Amino acid sequence: MEKDYILKTEEFKKLIDWNEPNGDGCFASNRITKDGYKVGYMVRHVPNESMPVSGWWFMAGDEDDNYMKDKNNFSIYKLNTICNYDPDIIKYLHSKVGSEYIRIDNFNFELDDGSKEIFITKQDRFK
Repeated sequence: MEKDYILKTEEFKKLIDWNEPNGDGCFASNRITKDGYKVGYMVRHVPNESMPVSGWWFMAGDEDDNYMKDKNNFSIYKLNTICNYDPDIIKYLHSKVGSEYIRIDNFNFELDDGSKEIFITKQDRFK
C-alpha cells in the first residue's frame, strides 16, 4: 500500500526563482505529491492564458489513460513546490513549450523520442 505523504510547509525550501510570463503554477499528479514517486515524465504545454500556470505537467510516468482522465488525480502547485518533491527537474524548467522529457536514471532526464522506457522510482524519503 502506498503512503499518503504530502510535504509539510516547513519542509519547503526556495529552490528556484521563476519569472517567466504567465505564472509559476504547474500541474502535478498525485503519484508525485501523495504516493511519493519522482517525476518520471514531464511536458511543457502552451500556458493557459486564463490561469497563472507555466504550462508544465509532471507525472510519475506510469499513469494510465483512466488515471489521466480523472481530474481528481492532479492539482495545481507552484513550480518551487514540485522542485522540493523532486529537485532533479530544476535544470529542465526553462525548456521551450512542447518539450517532453522522460527520466532515464535516478537523476537525469532526456528528451522523449519514444524509444526508451521511463525510469520510475520513489523519492528518497520513500526508499
